[in-house]
Amino acid sequence: MGEESKRGTRSPFYMNTRSLRIRNILIAILALNWLVAAAKIIYGFMTKSTAMSADGFHSFADGASNIIGIVGIWIASQPTDKDHPYGHKKYETFATIVIAMLLFLISFNLIRGGIVRLFNPVIPDVTAISFVVMAFTIMINCFVFAYERGKARELGSDILKADSFHTRSDILVSVAVVFTLLAVKSGFPMIDAIVSIAIALFIGHGAIEILKESSDVLCDRAAGISDELKGIVAGIEGVKGCHKIRERGRPDDIYVDLHVLVEGSMDVAKAHQLANTIEEAIKEKITGITDITVHIEPDTIDEKDLES
Repeated sequence: MGEESKRGTRSPFYMNTRSLRIRNILIAILALNWLVAAAKIIYGFMTKSTAMSADGFHSFADGASNIIGIVGIWIASQPTDKDHPYGHKKYETFATIVIAMLLFLISFNLIRGGIVRLFNPVIPDVTAISFVVMAFTIMINCFVFAYERGKARELGSDILKADSFHTRSDILVSVAVVFTLLAVKSGFPMIDAIVSIAIALFIGHGAIEILKESSDVLCDRAAGISDELKGIVAGIEGVKGCHKIRERGRPDDIYVDLHVLVEGSMDVAKAHQLANTIEEAIKEKITGITDITVHIEPDTIDEKDLES
């Protein structure tokens, strides 16, 4: 049975092994994020602490981003088809942009709420339980961050990387909230509203960082492996030179286009075999390569055409 026939029998919910692992990680982290969010939001409202509530909404955004990530990774895992000959992997990167937009919205609402609280101050009711709640959530987030960051590196996942960034910021924000609670307890209630605004700005900064990294992928920024590629190709017998190297893509989905100079008398069959050898050598030494296009050229080519 041909490849096209196999694809035709696949379930619309098909996901490859990598995508299934990422999805399962996101589901587990979703449950933890919303457990943390619920604890901070509910207790924040009970004690009238805008800083704790803002931190809770930050955690809620992490959970919402997990859902976006789950949908994004499912779409990204779909195989190539007639309309998408290069696959769907960029949908994973696109999903991170949706996550960034969600963060911007939450940041705006928290800033607005913080400003209102500055002009209409309310003294939070800080108790020992407040610190217990924050300590509990910080411990969970530290575990989630370490686990998710490791899996992002292992699987080369944009979504897990972006989500681990959220979790890291959540840890820092939660630590700031603990100091805020101490300040309120010491008689400085205005600190609560100020810190909630600072948290919102921090969330907005994180969204900008995610947008920057995602746009680099979607706009085909160089993957930064040109020198490594040139070194690999130069060491292959029969290669007289290598130029016009172009490479782009995510760490797990890199596309390479390069020109190789060979003896002008080399026949087509040998040139074709050399191109295959080059592809195999590159894929063996560099992980994440999806496709390589090798252009064979005679070494008698005009020098002006060798400019890269």
